[in-house]
Amino acid sequence: MSSRKLAANGLNMHIEESGEGPLVLFVHGFPETSYAWRHQLEALAAAGFHAVAPDMRGYGETDSPTDIARYSTFDLVGDLVGLLDALGCESAVIVGNDWGSTLAWQAALMRSDRFKGVVSIGAPMMGNPPVPPTHLFPQTDDEFFYTLYFQEPGAAEAELERDVGSTLRKILFSASFEAGARREGDGTPNPFSMVSRAKGLLASLPTPEMLPQWLSEADLAHYVQTFSRTGFGGGLNYYRNLDANWSLQRSLNGMKIEVPALYMVGEQDVGLAMPGMRQIIDAMPQLVPKLRQSLVIPDCGHWAPQERPYEVSAAVIAFAQSVNDGSWRI
Repeated sequence: MSSRKLAANGLNMHIEESGEGPLVLFVHGFPETSYAWRHQLEALAAAGFHAVAPDMRGYGETDSPTDIARYSTFDLVGDLVGLLDALGCESAVIVGNDWGSTLAWQAALMRSDRFKGVVSIGAPMMGNPPVPPTHLFPQTDDEFFYTLYFQEPGAAEAELERDVGSTLRKILFSASFEAGARREGDGTPNPFSMVSRAKGLLASLPTPEMLPQWLSEADLAHYVQTFSRTGFGGGLNYYRNLDANWSLQRSLNGMKIEVPALYMVGEQDVGLAMPGMRQIIDAMPQLVPKLRQSLVIPDCGHWAPQERPYEVSAAVIAFAQSVNDGSWRI
């Protein structure tokens, strides 16, 4: 892989890239960076693609605007369009996981002329709800949903940045397949669920005795070094625009994603525990009429590109080849 910075949509954007050929663009989630796609960049390059993974706005070596309002999905999709322009590419297949999955869907919805195929991992395509999202998330006197915890600027940062190594070790483990398998037996907490108002997010999460096999100490050290320098504020600002996104996206109501699509989810993805999520996945063809397939990845949690790199890479390669050579079929 090689690294460089490009001017895109008014930002200095850092990318990791490998290979030559049709462009496949990889969009990471929270709390990750372009490093989350290290396995896919290598595999896609070997298959004849130009694989590119940016540090998204607010992450890693890409610029991090201080204005929270500049982290809307419209700004972030603008970054991706700007990146295509900077790379001199007319179009690409876009692949996303976690928040990157949401952005991949929105990029394909807004700019089907630039994103000719979409692969979503984890987050399904969802329509705009009837009220702002923060009105829907559960809360009690003692607990509130993690997305509500993330709303107040500075509050989550203070907890997550107190010990960055411990934070990442806990979150990455607790959303993995290994923790999911334990969760069914001993109730290991879901990190993306309810948060104690008194104790915060991390207190209930276990500190693993050993890292999962897919995450080496060197991998973790890479993330720790990055987030120790940048903090978590940039990534948290994505959550602070949920209601703003809802308002902006009302202009897109009624639109469908009209490009080929592939959906994947780990069988132990923590998102599947959210109420109504499986029904949303089943209903996706109404919003994504060219959805090719919904794949469930065995023995896999929330971090599928890292937990099951071979399976994810193979599925992305087959999909991207079919889109680029015109052999794609529903």
